[in-house]
Amino acid sequence: MRKQAIWDAVHEVGIHTRAVEGLIESTLIELAELQSKIVQVSNVAGVSYSTLQDSFEGVSATINDLVRVRGTMAQCHGVFLEAKEQIPGVRTTSWGDGDPCCGKVAHTDLRVVA
Repeated sequence: MRKQAIWDAVHEVGIHTRAVEGLIESTLIELAELQSKIVQVSNVAGVSYSTLQDSFEGVSATINDLVRVRGTMAQCHGVFLEAKEQIPGVRTTSWGDGDPCCGKVAHTDLRVVA
């Protein structure tokens, strides 16, 4: 019962980590499209660069900040993977075949978390 509760909690962290990473990626895509639209408006409207420059810089600054957030989230993901090895019930206890000289092959269900 406790082992399943631990597994469920760790699994939820993995799911939410990927969800957050996906949100960051999609937000970066949206911001890049927004930046492109600002350039398009400037060209179509025939306004000077200075008219929309503050907006353009604001979106650029947001993209730069989000790129840093993306890096921080990637570091968190790595830390989660390392921490997993310290949690009973989810850490890897063996990998692959036990002894290559023997004819037996070890089989186990592996669970991947984050």
